[in-house]
Amino acid sequence: MKLNVKKLALAGMMTALGVCLSAFSIPIGASKCFPVQHLLNVLAGVFLGPGYALGFSFSTALIRNLLGTGSLLAFPGSMAGAFLCALLYRYTKKIWTAFAGEIIGTGIFGAMLCYPLALLLMGNQQAALFTYIIPFLISTVGGCIMAAVLLGALYKSGAFQYLKTMIEEKPSVGRSS
Repeated sequence: MKLNVKKLALAGMMTALGVCLSAFSIPIGASKCFPVQHLLNVLAGVFLGPGYALGFSFSTALIRNLLGTGSLLAFPGSMAGAFLCALLYRYTKKIWTAFAGEIIGTGIFGAMLCYPLALLLMGNQQAALFTYIIPFLISTVGGCIMAAVLLGALYKSGAFQYLKTMIEEKPSVGRSS
């Protein structure tokens, strides 16, 4: 696996944004919902790919938890959404699949993965398998709407393709290994 420094730097900046903007939360039920995190998950999925998107979402959740601004539920929710979003976008190259991946990954798979976490690690005996689906869906749909507006503006201005080209690693010509 080759490390792309541009993608790593962008993932680091997105992690910093996710941590800094984590104060903008909407409490829904037992979870803290962060639509900005879902916006960033979609951007990471589209611009960085599955591995970097997964690393970004894990790093953001870890730092937020260490600072006391997040919950343990951020790990499965955010990571599942970012990974599925990036995976679907990589194989289809269609933006709508990135949104679908984020919504299904976070809103359904991530929410269901929170059940054992809430039960075993957080001691929430009232949690059921589908407890977190509605709050996670509300948060992730809000973030996807924000991402759609931003990506739409980037497409219209031509900046989307420019950014994609700038982030991708270009092979050097004339250099031997």
